[in-house]
Amino acid sequence: MSQYLDRAFSSASLGPLKLRNRIIKAATFEGRTPGGIPGKDLYQFHKQFCDGGVGMTTLAYCATEADGRVSHDMMYMGDHIRPELTRMIDGLHQTGARVSGQMAHCGYFSKNQALQRVRNPKGPSIQLNTLGMTVGRPLAGAMSEKDIHYMVKTYRDAALFMKEVGFDAIEIHFGHGYGLSQFISPKTNRRSDQYGGSLANRMRLPLRCLEAVKNAVGDDVAVIGKMGLTDAVKGGLQLEEAVEVAAMLDQGGIDGLITSGGTSSFNVMHMFRGTSIADGMAEMQKNRLLKSVFKMVGPRIFKEYPYQELYFLEGCKRVRDRVRNAQMIYIGGCHTMESLEVVMREGIDFVQLGRALIKDPAYVNNASRQGHKYVNGCTHCNQCVTMIEAPGGPHCPLNVQPAVVEERV
Repeated sequence: MSQYLDRAFSSASLGPLKLRNRIIKAATFEGRTPGGIPGKDLYQFHKQFCDGGVGMTTLAYCATEADGRVSHDMMYMGDHIRPELTRMIDGLHQTGARVSGQMAHCGYFSKNQALQRVRNPKGPSIQLNTLGMTVGRPLAGAMSEKDIHYMVKTYRDAALFMKEVGFDAIEIHFGHGYGLSQFISPKTNRRSDQYGGSLANRMRLPLRCLEAVKNAVGDDVAVIGKMGLTDAVKGGLQLEEAVEVAAMLDQGGIDGLITSGGTSSFNVMHMFRGTSIADGMAEMQKNRLLKSVFKMVGPRIFKEYPYQELYFLEGCKRVRDRVRNAQMIYIGGCHTMESLEVVMREGIDFVQLGRALIKDPAYVNNASRQGHKYVNGCTHCNQCVTMIEAPGGPHCPLNVQPAVVEERV
């Protein structure tokens, strides 16, 4: 095995954490928290990756408050799930893996019908909430300064809770069109006060939230961030500004940066690549009218981006060259051993994997043993992506064995 594969599968430090290797399970929404409650299904989903050798797994979408959920079936951090999360993290730790939680707030991008504090979701500016159209919430309001101060408090409180239940790392979601990303993006932030306009103003809330999280967890928990290299939509965040976003987060003391791209609200296929999810999303709709609408407009919403390996590498390298202290975490099409070698050769510190691990939860154990002979088998069909709200949650259809029908004699 080459020195670069050896590096990938050797232990490394991420901020205050020591990981057994440089492979991290990315935060892909599991669809296994009905009513927002974690249980055995969520535990088993992550345990397979931990047993398979990852250095750390990431629980996706840990909302900072109830109204920060995209849907009612997402977790929000609080005492109502303290026993379940504590048991889950303790169990995952017994595998030798670390556990991260993706801290997020949806802002205006919501179809949550169980809002508790507000009547309609809010973002930086008044918006058309396209996701909310599916549940009769087509409009979103603009946050007041009081709302902004409250959001910062939710990040602090969620961070304290996550430290108490045993998370080793917190991944703050600054990308993909969710709450903090909405403030960063010039497309969704049209404010004229101190939270809008210049990039420094648009970064004011994200940096306040980062500071609140770091102050809450101290030096015991790694604080990393997932950021967008581009919104991949006209008028949105572009690479030149994204590099400066990274520099500001670096100056704010973030331990690591995950460089992704695209948005769930405008251009989700930019982050996935491969087969469009249009048909799959249409089939997942339970309402006949919505299914028809998805079939008609899906191909325009979910654009086709041919898959290629390492599709975010150049942007990641731009950020790597700009930051001074933050460690780099690559995500975006790193399925082959050759690609893993390239990432390690570039001096990038860690790799996050999503679809490759869903295809082969034992990726790390298998790849570290087989080296260049290892073939992952993911075809980038993206069917797993369409299953986020399907019964049982996302899984790889290639791994499902067909039923054996016995012939009668």
